[in-house]
Amino acid sequence: LSGGQRQRLGLVRALMLDPPALLLDEPLGALDPIVRHDLQTQMRELFAQLRKTVVLVTHDVAEAAYLADSLVLMREGRIVQRGSARELLQAPATPFVERFLTAQRSLEVRA
Repeated sequence: LSGGQRQRLGLVRALMLDPPALLLDEPLGALDPIVRHDLQTQMRELFAQLRKTVVLVTHDVAEAAYLADSLVLMREGRIVQRGSARELLQAPATPFVERFLTAQRSLEVRA
């Protein structure tokens, strides 16, 4: 099975147990960008249909913003800020939050 197929299978297996909540720890971290994009779209649709609590652990702020209604940013095991992606970007609570959010690279083309 490919990485994307394994991720889908793992999610389906977890959902078969009908848990009240899901904890997904870096579920898309090791996938290539095309598969990752497709799975993000599928997961977003699935989460909306299931209407379950999903805790998604990721270091990818763009992925978190796309998949989540609310973000919680942690540092050394402590919550430093929570809110929507827009709230975090518009009013970072600490210099760490601002640095973490601005450190996320978008596509940069070097001359």
